[in-house]
Amino acid sequence: MPSETLLSGFDAVLADLDGVVYAGPNPIPGAIDALGGLAGVDVKLGYVTNNASRTPAHVAAHLRELGAPAEDDQVVSSAQAGAALLAGKFPQGSKVLVVGSAALVREIELVGMTSVESAEERPDVVIQGFDPQLGWQALAEAAFAINAGAAWIATNTDMTIPQDRGIAPGNGTMVAAVRAAVDHDPLVAGKPEAPLFHTAARRLGARKPLVVGDRLDTDILGGNNAGMATALVLTGVDSAESALEARSAERPRFIIASLKELYQPYPEVEHDAGRVTCGAAAAAVADGVLTITGSQDDLNAWRAGCAAWWAAVPETDTVTGPRLVWKNPE
Repeated sequence: MPSETLLSGFDAVLADLDGVVYAGPNPIPGAIDALGGLAGVDVKLGYVTNNASRTPAHVAAHLRELGAPAEDDQVVSSAQAGAALLAGKFPQGSKVLVVGSAALVREIELVGMTSVESAEERPDVVIQGFDPQLGWQALAEAAFAINAGAAWIATNTDMTIPQDRGIAPGNGTMVAAVRAAVDHDPLVAGKPEAPLFHTAARRLGARKPLVVGDRLDTDILGGNNAGMATALVLTGVDSAESALEARSAERPRFIIASLKELYQPYPEVEHDAGRVTCGAAAAAVADGVLTITGSQDDLNAWRAGCAAWWAAVPETDTVTGPRLVWKNPE
């Protein structure tokens, strides 16, 4: 292995799960081997997930079944973050309507809260997390409780979740359904908030972690919010093109096709008088038009394009799509 790889200088990887390690029940090709190799290069591993439907122990067991290295305490979930947020804002014994899985119920009970099942029990707070079995009645109970005065916490707001058959609705879609009935937003415990990443880094004793995820609006934004280096891996939800158009806060430091690229040198991106090069590809911006010289199948072309466009539009709170022109190399 070359002496300088993308991992050089980092002491830990904080990896998302859905879309990075697996899609549905199946591992993403090459991901397990890449994760298994981290110990050999003295890089620690933690898993940071917004999926609140399973306990960290269940997640770790599933990862081990797939062949990935995973101890229970290596997994930090948004359910844990939600329970911690509850504990910080409400006294022990508070009544909590849990709209989510049994794993979420367990997490809130571990911090001394009392789980209830109906708005008629007058809960102090509603906590909502992902559960594939969640139905209309549970969402209605949440709306009844919130409209009656209960506080509202969402473990996460991912709009989609990768599955083996494709992209499916995530917790954010169900949060949006409740929001339509209550007309205000919840507090959000998991990604893209920074504490989830800080907790994972502290558990590992990591000083320079690399956050690896497939979503700009949760993984990359959250890692950036935590002041950590971020890598977008193109095996899940977001693409190189969506990275190009991303808001400033959601722009990753690295863009990689798969986890195996962690062990390869990351190509240098060089700026010279408005022209950006990466490998054999080049890019430049003029009058709002981004011209990329290279192949659309070459990730270096997208890396050069991202660097050129981000330099031209360094600060933006909205998605910005340039007019894109592709040129064949001479």
